[in-house]
Amino acid sequence: MDVTPGAFGADTAQVPAPETRSTFTLHVNGTPHTLTLDHRTTVLDTLREHLGLTGAKKGCDHGQCGACTVLVDGRRANSCLLLAVAQADARITTVEGLADGERLHPLQTAFLDRDALQCGYCTPGQLCSALGMLAEAEDGFPSHVTPPSGLAAGGPAPLGADEIRERMSGNLCRCGAYPHIVEAIEDVAS
Repeated sequence: MDVTPGAFGADTAQVPAPETRSTFTLHVNGTPHTLTLDHRTTVLDTLREHLGLTGAKKGCDHGQCGACTVLVDGRRANSCLLLAVAQADARITTVEGLADGERLHPLQTAFLDRDALQCGYCTPGQLCSALGMLAEAEDGFPSHVTPPSGLAAGGPAPLGADEIRERMSGNLCRCGAYPHIVEAIEDVAS
């Protein structure tokens, strides 16, 4: 079988190669970064390999563990599943962007106070997810366990331990620090 260029009726030597890289801007922790990256580069790999922000962790690389959770335009997202080029001009917040200088974010302080971490690998994702979850509850988004009577007209969703556990269920902790994580989030929610 002849597999030379043009064997199937088209001269493939004349077809231009598709572009595989694009230049775009991501706003990470309040700082704009203009990058030229391969279209297949994820937000997680961009943060870790191109911007030196190693807080978000590569756990499963399949969107199942939550270790890579960041905030994208204020909403929590698994950065391992997001193509960076598709997030052009997005505002991304990582765990490195939660503190205000030397002053920790209240969630970070609560995690320390409640000893809500052991090895710490999942902690950056837990913190970003908790911050996004608190915003979702404040905006009145129900979860699977929110009782129909639990939402006032347009008001925030009440956050008890069951509600927090359900809302944080996408973030896994291999060490099992869940009770302390829930307590830390309850401290900030109240």
